[in-house]
Order: sequence, then structure tokens, then C-alpha cells
Amino acid sequence: MGATALTLVIFSAFAHASWNFFTKRCTTPEIFTWLMAASANLLLAPIAIVLFILSPPGLVGWIFILATWLLHIVYFITLSRAYIHTDLSLVYPIARGLGLMLIPVLGLVVLTEEISPLVWIGVLAIFSGIFLITWWGRFRAMLSDPIALLRDRGIIYALATGVLIGIYSIVDKRGVEYVSPFLYMYFVTSAATIGTLPVLIRRFARADFVQEWATHRRSAVVGGLLQFTAYGLVLTAFEIARVSYVGTFREIGIVIGVIMGSVFLGERFGRGRLVGGLVIVAGALFIAIAP
Repeated sequence: MGATALTLVIFSAFAHASWNFFTKRCTTPEIFTWLMAASANLLLAPIAIVLFILSPPGLVGWIFILATWLLHIVYFITLSRAYIHTDLSLVYPIARGLGLMLIPVLGLVVLTEEISPLVWIGVLAIFSGIFLITWWGRFRAMLSDPIALLRDRGIIYALATGVLIGIYSIVDKRGVEYVSPFLYMYFVTSAATIGTLPVLIRRFARADFVQEWATHRRSAVVGGLLQFTAYGLVLTAFEIARVSYVGTFREIGIVIGVIMGSVFLGERFGRGRLVGGLVIVAGALFIAIAP
């Protein structure tokens, strides 16, 4: 993967893990996710308007915008609910890991991308690292009662989030061929601002929104800009590199997320998460040097 794409994705990984950290630390993740998106849409509206006037999307561009808009509405809902039920350092690896598994396969099948053997080695290493982070010390329990996985609502929501990540990554790779990455990302963010609001209004009172804003408004504003930056950089990288490389390498953010959860939130950081993190980094290095 080229140096430019590599740099973009590394910065994206830090930004992505950071806004996920803010989401886990808040009081009501679903409302906080909306506040982040709304803050970014409001602050960046002038730039988006100028881009829209200078280069409005064509018909095909609008089709991709609508597709990613619908996918991201569901994504924001499932991710928020996953954080309600379980740890950042568990949700983040599961969601990103499943997305990781799907991205190269979909890139090969849907986009007919040629994937280097080094990338497949990297994918296998990253997936193995995710498995170690998630299930170290739980193998015996998992084998004795495998259905228990399906009874954990947090894990179910994390798995659903992973499926959505894999699908929208492929859609967005094509979408930025027809819409500039910044404007495209603005529409993605509006999926949370506009699309999830009717659901939130039915679930929460106005006082809940006021309380979340009063308590975490700084984190919401910073998190919204980080969220925008994180995926905006990935969309830019999509323009110059294969989705299988970009989508997979950005999973190095899992290591950052696990460290944040352990250091700042007091979540358990055992041997499994240390070993798994090192394996993920090794896999990312294979992808970084792949032609």
C-alpha cells in the first residue's frame, strides 16, 4: 500500500478509536452518537454547501449517497446499542473484525480487485488477533455452551455492526468515484443527524437530550469532528488504494481502542489482549508492505 494511503489510514485509526472511546464514556450512547453527528453537520455545513455548488452529485452519485445513508442509519443504531450492553474493548474488536473478514471477500467478488498474498496473510493475522482479544480465557466456556454467544445482546449488536461495515465499505469505495470524499462524508454523517432522530425521539425524552448535551457537549463536538475526520480520510484513501487494503489496514485501530478501554476506562487488559494486539499489528505490517 502506498505511503500516502498508509498515512491517511493511520491517522484515521487514531481518530476512529478516539470517537468510539468518547461514545463508550458517555451517559446515553445513542443520544451522544446523534449529538456528535449533528455537531459535525452544523460546523461543517458552510464547506459542504460550497462543495455542493461547485460540484453537485450526478444521478449515480445520489444513488450511492442514498445507499450509504440507509446503511449508516442502521450502523449508528446497532453500534450505540452494542456499547449499552458491553465493553468498548469487546464491541470494537468484534465489530471491526467481522467487517475486516467481509471487506477483502466483497472486494474480490464485487469489485474484482486483485489481492496480494501478503494481504491475505495480514487478514488472517488480524482476524486471529481479534479472536484472541475477544475469546482468550473463554474458550472452554464457549465450547461448552456455544449458544451463549447468541444470548449476549451486546455481541449480537456488535456482529450486526460488523456486517454493515463490510457492506458500506464496498458501497463507499464506488461512491467516491462519483462524489468528492468530503461531500460524500457529509451525507454519511447526516444519516445519523436526520435518519436516526425519529427513532431517538420515540425512545427518549427531550430532557435526556438536554442532559447528555449539558454533561458531554465538549466530547460530542470533538467526537463529531473526529468521526468525520476518521472516515473522511478513509474515503480519500479509497480513491488511491484498493478497498481490501485500506479497509483491512484500518483495523489497527482495534489495538488503539483496546488500549484506550483498558487505560482510561479501567477495562480488563489481560494476556489475551496483549498477544492479540501484537498479532493485529503484525498483520497490519504485512498489508502495509504489500504491493
